[in-house]
Amino acid sequence: MLRRLFKDIQGDIFAIPGRLIAFIFLITLFFIPLLTQESYILFILILVNIFVIFAVSWDFISGYTGQINFGHAFFFGVAAYTAALLSKNLGLQPWATIPIGAVAATLAGMLMCLPALRLRGPYLSLVTLAMPLILLGVIKAFPDFTGGEHGISGLPALAGSRMAEYYIALVAMIVSVFIMWKLVDAKSGFVRIGIILHAIREDEIAARATGINTIRYKLLAFIIGGFFAGLAGGLYAHFLRIAGPATLDLMLSFQAIIWTVFGGIVSIYGAVVGVYILFPLMELLRQFGVPVWPGSDIMFSDLRFLIFSFLVIIILLFMPEGFAVWVRDKLERECPRCKLSNASWRKECRACGAELH
Repeated sequence: MLRRLFKDIQGDIFAIPGRLIAFIFLITLFFIPLLTQESYILFILILVNIFVIFAVSWDFISGYTGQINFGHAFFFGVAAYTAALLSKNLGLQPWATIPIGAVAATLAGMLMCLPALRLRGPYLSLVTLAMPLILLGVIKAFPDFTGGEHGISGLPALAGSRMAEYYIALVAMIVSVFIMWKLVDAKSGFVRIGIILHAIREDEIAARATGINTIRYKLLAFIIGGFFAGLAGGLYAHFLRIAGPATLDLMLSFQAIIWTVFGGIVSIYGAVVGVYILFPLMELLRQFGVPVWPGSDIMFSDLRFLIFSFLVIIILLFMPEGFAVWVRDKLERECPRCKLSNASWRKECRACGAELH
């Protein structure tokens, strides 16, 4: 059995450069706390893992169905506030409040998206954009219950130590990304959702003409994506021990879009790469208190948003499909006969022996 498992890993992972890089990166993530227990580094990586779930859930909804969601922070905020209110009023622990918050985000999103899913294009985007704004208005209207501008603080910690919190966030990220990746896999023989979502994204009218209930599948995408975005929101609230209006900030929704587009939309792994590059980069620039030139009062940290914007524009200009997708295309080549991925330096397919051009 072990020999067969190693053979499968050798053929499915070691033979494909992109998967090999992902495998090595994943193993490295598990060993980081053993290499350094610097609190700030683990703090950043925990937030990165949480935001990876959030960004991938946006890619699941908007990338794979073509329904651009500008209010993705709505799911994040609903879950964060639900977890906070349950913890504050009922004394529930994070292991209970986080999944309940994710379910609440799913239900709230489903109720608000039912009328919106009959819309398409910019009309749907504008409706989703209004969702977090509506919830922000409700929060500010009942400050005694929601904490108003200050939010709800003093929540139970995610775990007893920073290392434990890191591994909780890491495992949650890996499991969430794997589930969403398998759901959208058009080649999967077990789940057929992926190929249907691909069809809706490419041509919704044609998909409807073939008998696909597009509204049902778009709603399903919102439910699944909303659940995982809510999961990220619950983790975020208990990690920072506060749920406030910042969890519904419109910029948070746009950050998810930027992360995903930077890494590569409609790929799942693109959102992972985007968050792991851009979020630590912004934090690094924030700490980079060096003058732009000797004697200048302007620090590099003051220009972090300008540098960030410039980097994103450069990537979009020269790698419009996304950074991670561009790198993968350089390292891999698809066989024209059997459609299996091969290393770009191979001249023949590793499976069928067909010539690779």
